[in-house]
Order: sequence, then C-alpha cells, then structure tokens
Amino acid sequence: MARSGSVAILGRPNAGKSTLMNRLLAEKVAIVSDKPQTTRHRLVGILSTERGQMVFYDTPGVHRPLHRLNRQMVRHAMDALNDADVACLLVDAAQKPGKGDAYVLDVIAKAKEPRILVLNKIDRIGDKSRLLPLIERYAKTGLFTDLVPVSALTGDGCDRLLDVLWDKLPEGPPLYDPELLTIHPERFLAAERIREKVLELTTEELPYSTAVVLERWEEDAEKGLTRIYATILVERPGQKKIVVGRQGQMIKAIGTAARLDLEEFLERRVYLDLHVRVEPGWRDDQALLSTMDRDVDLMGE
Repeated sequence: MARSGSVAILGRPNAGKSTLMNRLLAEKVAIVSDKPQTTRHRLVGILSTERGQMVFYDTPGVHRPLHRLNRQMVRHAMDALNDADVACLLVDAAQKPGKGDAYVLDVIAKAKEPRILVLNKIDRIGDKSRLLPLIERYAKTGLFTDLVPVSALTGDGCDRLLDVLWDKLPEGPPLYDPELLTIHPERFLAAERIREKVLELTTEELPYSTAVVLERWEEDAEKGLTRIYATILVERPGQKKIVVGRQGQMIKAIGTAARLDLEEFLERRVYLDLHVRVEPGWRDDQALLSTMDRDVDLMGE
C-alpha cells in the first residue's frame, strides 16, 4: 500500500529549511533569502509520486520571540511539529553549535518519534571528516532515528533523505489531491514573492520590519492580464526611504524583479502597482497580524 503523511522541517533561522523543501519538491513553493526569519507561516508543499504522498511543513525558524509577530511565528512551528508524522531537525553543519541549537534540541525532544536529524550545507565543508564530531554529538542525544547529511543547495544527499522519509511515513491514502503542489492561495504566494524581492534588494535592517499586504487583485481576461496592487509595510520613515530609494530607484527595481517573477509563477502578464507605507509597531498589531494570517488561508483546513 502507498504511504502518506506529513513531515515537519524544523530548525534555527537561516538553517536552509525553505531551500530544502523546494529541493525535495523540485519546485519553488517557499521564498528563499539569506536573511533570517524569512519564513513567517507554516508553508505546505506536497510531493505525490508512485510511492505515495509526502506533505512537507516548512516552518519559521525557532528562536526566542521578542514581538507578537515572532511569537506567532514560533507558534506556527510548534503546531507543525505537533501535527506531523515525522519531525526533521535541520542543522547548519557549517556553523559551530551554540545556545540556540541547545534550545532547538529541547523543542524537538518534545516531538513524537520518528525524529530525523538533517545536517545541511555540507557543500560548505571542505573536509567531510569535520562532520564526524557533529554527528557524534547529536547521536549522543538519543533523540534521532536517523542522521542524514545533505546540501539543500546542490541536492547532495537529498535522494537518501527522501528514502529515509518515505520509510517513516505510515501507509494510507493521499491527504490531498495528488495534482496539488501546495494548498496556499495564489494571492498569498504572490505577496510572498514580492517580499522576497524586498529582502533580496534591500539592507540588513529591513527583513524583520517589512511586510507585504495585497490591496487589490484584478483579472482582465480579455487582455490576459492580472493587476496586483500591493503595499510594502515598514515601521519607520527611514526604512521607507530605503525601500523607495533615491529618486524611486529601489522601489522600481523591486517592482520589476517581482513582476517578472510573478509572470513566470502565474504564467500570464502582470501589472504590479507597489506603494510603501509606514506602520509603526505593526509587528505587535494583533488585528493586522490576524489579517495576514487569514491571507495564508490553508484550503481544506
């Protein structure tokens, strides 16, 4: 009988969780950035093959939260961990273990078995023997049934990881329509792709204090055109200046990159209208955060 179940990918910020899920799906569902805390919700990716169906939960990085937004992010990660059939802890093998890793180990210890350790970014390690002390360190915890080194960036080790995951899933029918790649609405995914371009093109200060809200979405069937009106939220006037840029050059660059990405994603022409609004303290605004959560709207849940 085919196997079917869910896999939560958990880890510290910037461990490569979104890159790994996209790699295992061989499709881009989650946006990717080298900035921490890029993922803010539980993102669902669906892999359907002749072996069955594997539903991935890409989660926000586990960290000690300072704002309501961060508390909400960590809650999304904990909910995914509790719901999943298999828990994967993703660790950046190129970084020395620190206090944050000990905190995440305490979190993963609360998950039901099976628990799998995935050592990511092995492409950044020249001498693979350097992995041995790390493997030994995590093996001593007794928390994990399997330890799998991978590079989410290059794909090295990912086939083996998939084999391990398939073996851990229970037998059963698909959880979702096998034609689906994800269960998120186009509008949410479009807003995420716009935010990805903001992260790519702006400075280190902005990732934590930037959000994208879709104001309007219009379909023009005759022209084969989608019109998207979106607002980039920032917390301070100085941040607005960074996003707008000198003589509007930055917002223009963000808009162009996002429009090209959206046209490829939606497979149709896109008119994108972007504005920037200062919204002080939006990360602690429960009403605004609830609206953003509704936009994620997991169909069928």
